[in-house]
Amino acid sequence: MNMASSTMKKFLFALLLLPACALAADLPASAQADADFLAVREAFRVGDAVRFEAAAARLGNSPLEPYVAYYRLRMNLDTASPAVVRAFLARPDDTPVIDRLRGEWLKLLGKREQWDLFQDEYPRLQTGDTELACYAMQMRGMKEPAVMMDARKLWLSSGKEQPESCNPPFDAARAVGVITDADVWQRVRLALEAGGTGFAARLALRLPPDYALRPASLTAAAANPGKYLAKAKLERASTGQRMVALFALRGLSRRDPDAAHDRWKKIEQNFTPDERRYFYGWLGHDAARKLNGRALEWYVKAGDAPLNDQQLTWRARAALRVLDWSGVLAAIEQMQPQQQQEDVWRYWRGRALRALAYYPEANAEFESLRGNYGFYGLLAADERGDPPMSALEAGYQPGEDELNDMLARPPTQRTLALYRMDLRTEAFKEWAWEVRNFNDKQLLAAAEIARRSGMYDRAINTAERTMQLHDFSLRYLSPYRDELREHVQRYDLEEAWVYGLMRQESRFVAKAKSRVGAAGIMQVMPATAKWVAKRLGMKDYRHALIHEVDTNLKLGTYYMKTTLGWFDGNAALASAAYNAGPGRARQWRGDIPLEGAIYVETIPFDETRDYVKKVMSNTVYYAQLFGQPQQSLKRRLGTIAAKDAVNQLPIPDER
Repeated sequence: MNMASSTMKKFLFALLLLPACALAADLPASAQADADFLAVREAFRVGDAVRFEAAAARLGNSPLEPYVAYYRLRMNLDTASPAVVRAFLARPDDTPVIDRLRGEWLKLLGKREQWDLFQDEYPRLQTGDTELACYAMQMRGMKEPAVMMDARKLWLSSGKEQPESCNPPFDAARAVGVITDADVWQRVRLALEAGGTGFAARLALRLPPDYALRPASLTAAAANPGKYLAKAKLERASTGQRMVALFALRGLSRRDPDAAHDRWKKIEQNFTPDERRYFYGWLGHDAARKLNGRALEWYVKAGDAPLNDQQLTWRARAALRVLDWSGVLAAIEQMQPQQQQEDVWRYWRGRALRALAYYPEANAEFESLRGNYGFYGLLAADERGDPPMSALEAGYQPGEDELNDMLARPPTQRTLALYRMDLRTEAFKEWAWEVRNFNDKQLLAAAEIARRSGMYDRAINTAERTMQLHDFSLRYLSPYRDELREHVQRYDLEEAWVYGLMRQESRFVAKAKSRVGAAGIMQVMPATAKWVAKRLGMKDYRHALIHEVDTNLKLGTYYMKTTLGWFDGNAALASAAYNAGPGRARQWRGDIPLEGAIYVETIPFDETRDYVKKVMSNTVYYAQLFGQPQQSLKRRLGTIAAKDAVNQLPIPDER
């Protein structure tokens, strides 16, 4: 390393230690570069080539120059020569904008059917999509048997409309019978299950008249399923008419499985045996998601009807809810091999096997989760009886030279510049592209750079990617500890749980804002913030204060303490209440006391279920990092009291 290079790396590293605001405020050159880049970006957005070039001229040596070159070429891609495009694509592949332009050019080539150019460039694409995959089928030749089979597989993969580029291979496969009438009808069902009534009706036009779906009937069935079914004449109904009725029944089932079943019993005789089994499969699924005790009864009536991943998932959960371990095992063993290998089903298969006294097989499942640091890995460790985790005791620490080398990389510099300008989406795409092929040492060096630059979410996500070398202090960062200490002590909260929740809520991003309006590090909802502020006597509270770190921590910790009190000190229930509202957390209890892990596994909201798992597993790690007394995850989850053990709660649900 020459002296100039070493000096530059040290200078860049010194800049990294400054807050992002100081970088812009104290360094006029950096501030000017930021202003120029933002001007270039805006000129690109509005298509102003004159303003673009005026600002771009000053960014020739900037780490962000690849973005400038991308914007310039993208504005003229329709008329650019292949040589010019290829020159850009031949640049070092260290930024996502190279592959982004490659994908955009390939779509243009596919639309123009310029297959020679397409064939040369497509193998280099790293982030494709369905539109490009279908153009690739066209390139390969749609009469090829392998292409037709790929087209059929894609045809049956989703009930949603595919891009126009997929129509030629679909039509070719349909013309020679590779895509059959049964396949078309299956996709009609998938489309209706996805709510695509118009698309389903258009698909049905490809079938004989008996399969026709009247758009007006579908619209009526979607708008008011009960009313439609009350008027439907199903005696001697066509296949299409029966499918519309099944669509209406499914709409009713999603809202009220019992009402759907009552209606079904009046018209069931009008349907074929396959249609009856099909409906019972969905009725069982919808009942399971509603925590309805009749779910397993209806699943049994589905008989040998093919169930999809979600239907089998909820069949297993319904069996868990009533401790039917044979039913749990049977549902898991019906799953596709890939689904069976998911952590969740390896763990619950182990539990079912143990409950049924298949001890060696159960222990093998728990052993297969060794080295898994997530929710199910911790639960499996409890089942194995492992001692407290040792992985946290020794972490790999990158040296100063490694950090300097990482900081000198153009992608790192681009990320920091984008982050400094609050262009978070671009910054995170750049970062993800850079670290995608890193080894463990590089990942930990990058995570440390992210931590020092205040990109706490990137630091955590990057540190979590390591396979052999780990640093759990980076996976489980604890910024704002001084600011939080007063609130934790005032409300007598476990610091590890508070950090476990904050890590899941925002990854410690102070500006974080959710799609439903939750704000700040603790993602407090506006109405909750107002309610808490009133309880705390904050007479000067206004909505803008929710983004201030100290106010956000004060409001969030008070609400955590409140929810914990509502649920008898059970952190799993309180976490569910924090995310989905206390009323829902209460409603999800069982008719009998439930093991905490089963309660969490059967939370009907996918987001909340994942949230509680992560908050509670986070808490285990933070407790160890903070030197607090160790509790296993299973013990922390505890036992969830039955529904009638909960009093009415004084605040309505918000989410």
